[in-house]
Amino acid sequence: MPLLDAFDTAQIAAALLAAFGSAFIRGLTGFGMAIILVPILALALVPIEAVLLTNFLSLFIGLSQIRRLVRGAERSAWIIAALVAVGAPLGLFALSVTGIDAARIVIAFIALSAFGAVLLPRRGALAHGPVTTSGVGLLSGLMTGYAGMPGPPVVPYYVGRDIPREVTKASMMLVFTLASAAGLVSGAALGVLDWQLPWLAVLLFPAILLGNWAGDKASGRIEDRVWRLCVGLVLGGAAIAAMAKAFG
Repeated sequence: MPLLDAFDTAQIAAALLAAFGSAFIRGLTGFGMAIILVPILALALVPIEAVLLTNFLSLFIGLSQIRRLVRGAERSAWIIAALVAVGAPLGLFALSVTGIDAARIVIAFIALSAFGAVLLPRRGALAHGPVTTSGVGLLSGLMTGYAGMPGPPVVPYYVGRDIPREVTKASMMLVFTLASAAGLVSGAALGVLDWQLPWLAVLLFPAILLGNWAGDKASGRIEDRVWRLCVGLVLGGAAIAAMAKAFG
């Protein structure tokens, strides 16, 4: 498979570890998989391939839990997901015309900024208004297309409110699953989707399943500050490595 030639043995091992670690964070918190995975995959693949590969993995794991997500998610998740489908093609087109190194740097900065979003103070249980919800959906769509990361606008929208943890997780995961589907449809429509990517996703998917299962089991048992520290360290390392490759 020519696409696999982009990886040497060490990079395949790193991709598998990144897949496990990012899926563990997803199972634990409901978000973080793409934020961690895209910058690491972009070190071996061109950014648009890293984004679309992550979309495949996010779609696969989301579909494996779809009944649970539909049952537990807020109605707002469907509204946001519909608007993501509008913004994703625009973001993916922007990525397709951006230089590889520039795209790596932008993705790295998005990864770092996303972590800061979870540090925002909680705002109570009241739902957001239609303007905020619409803005989150459109911005999330642009980030889905450009960086494979619908999370930066979505995470503070849900995590910043004092609502049940399971509702928060189900709502975010449903948005991310539907956002991944929108990203892949956009990639196919724009003619930038390499159809070898699903095979690479199949190679990484067992690590995703195992990591998500372990994170889900650990959910509620690990202190907030521990997973925040782990995410921060991984995000920082991935961002530094992406920038070093871009400038080096």
